[in-house]
Amino acid sequence: MSAFRIFAISLAVTAAALVAGYAHGGLTTLFLLVVLAVLEVSLSFDNAIINAAVLQQMSPFWRRMFLTIGILIAVFGMRFVFPLVIVWATAGLDPVRAMELALNPPHNRALEFPDGSPSYEKLVISAHPAIAAFGGTFLLMLFVDFVFHDRDIKWHKWIEIPFTRIGRFGQVSVPVVASVLVLISTQLIHSSEERETVLTAGLLGVVTYLVVNGLSRAFRPPGIGAVAARSGAAGLPGRAAGKAGLMMFLYLEVLDAAFSFDGVTGAFAITSDPIVIALGLGLVGSVFVRSFTMYLVRQDALDRYVYLEHGAHWAIGALAVIMLLSVDPRFEIPEALTALVGVVFIGAAFTWSVLRNRRQGRSTADLALSSSSSPSG
Repeated sequence: MSAFRIFAISLAVTAAALVAGYAHGGLTTLFLLVVLAVLEVSLSFDNAIINAAVLQQMSPFWRRMFLTIGILIAVFGMRFVFPLVIVWATAGLDPVRAMELALNPPHNRALEFPDGSPSYEKLVISAHPAIAAFGGTFLLMLFVDFVFHDRDIKWHKWIEIPFTRIGRFGQVSVPVVASVLVLISTQLIHSSEERETVLTAGLLGVVTYLVVNGLSRAFRPPGIGAVAARSGAAGLPGRAAGKAGLMMFLYLEVLDAAFSFDGVTGAFAITSDPIVIALGLGLVGSVFVRSFTMYLVRQDALDRYVYLEHGAHWAIGALAVIMLLSVDPRFEIPEALTALVGVVFIGAAFTWSVLRNRRQGRSTADLALSSSSSPSG
């Protein structure tokens, strides 16, 4: 399948979203929508690579579910409904009232209405420590599980070999992430109430990862490796169907949710309009990420460029640390810098992969030349 056919739907959806954005708020909204879409795509290269690693192991049916039902969950669930749920859970406002606040923001820098009540944007931002703790610990679990697992192909042996030796003790990811969570909550948070919130949210992130990952392993058919256990060998054709496919589908959706937390909360630095956020982050950004994921699967990119998955996981580790540090307002890292970190890791992994392929190609050519020039007995 050509790249154009894979990205054709994304281009069509982007055109429709731009028209809807212009109709919603004119040129200003159109500009904000483009900015949000670029933000989402730049933050999600690592997400697409991990998605591709899972998608390679799924049946065609569950791949279609990821590209259809998964899109609806990503757009309307995480980018539109999720912020409303945050306001409902933290402020006790019903979603209808939260939507009214979102569509009618106050026109002042204090993010408050004349009567002193907080705006929708302020309510979502105030919930950021809990969101960051949940998403940060979930992604950190994913990263730690990857680096502690021994695999045949190693990107940087000088750092990966010591990690794999520690991983031989078994079940080390939970105490490592729990220790990081305790360190973050005790050193960066001074309010006992906020510390309890961050600890609770962080532990829920760890538990969610263990439950979803455990279920996906339990229902996975024999012969299909876990995401964290890929050895770097050629991937098996997608075979996970039935309960196994459902569990892996749920794993992808929870993973997408964890990745989207940072983008959703960061989007409020650009706009608090839920319609624009849903169109920019959700409709345009999410569809492009899924198209890029399918492109990686169709091109067997993870098997051709064997360090891409390594680079994606190191980018995830960096994102997890950034999210956990952001529970303290003093560590306000711009989304552009966060995206740049991911691009650097993935770009480096791609470059290393290309160099490795060239070295292997030269070795194969030299071996063939040597064999052809040797005298026959």
